[in-house]
Amino acid sequence: MKQLDVSAIKDGSVIDHIDSKSTLKVADILNIKAEEDVVLVGMNLSSKCLGKKGIIKIGGKILDQKEVNKIALIAPNATVNIIKDYEVVKKFEVIVPEMIEGIVKCFNPNCISNYGNIKTRQHLLSKNPIKLRCYYCERVMSANDIVLI
Repeated sequence: MKQLDVSAIKDGSVIDHIDSKSTLKVADILNIKAEEDVVLVGMNLSSKCLGKKGIIKIGGKILDQKEVNKIALIAPNATVNIIKDYEVVKKFEVIVPEMIEGIVKCFNPNCISNYGNIKTRQHLLSKNPIKLRCYYCERVMSANDIVLI
């Protein structure tokens, strides 16, 4: 069988083990359209754990914690690799934080967090499947209700 290689990046970030259906959502979170360096997006790749997975490589970009937290909500099984001089210098699994602040809009239109200058806050109830409870109105949100800010 012929093996096709995806080119390595010198410096940047690789997000691996993304559920294949969530790959483009993760790409949107990372705003890859605005990137000037190399960006590689792969979908429906074979995975022993997920069956099919996605992967995103972004040259010249190191993810910040807010981006990692957003990815965790969309792709809770993802791993992040930080690359320097073609070598992995840091590898970690994304973790959905217990308290999510300023990332998810409350789906309750009457919630106080949707008015004025109040930072949204949700408690993590369940990682898989994702369930969040609004700190202010106590409404419970599932993955389908999540709208990232």
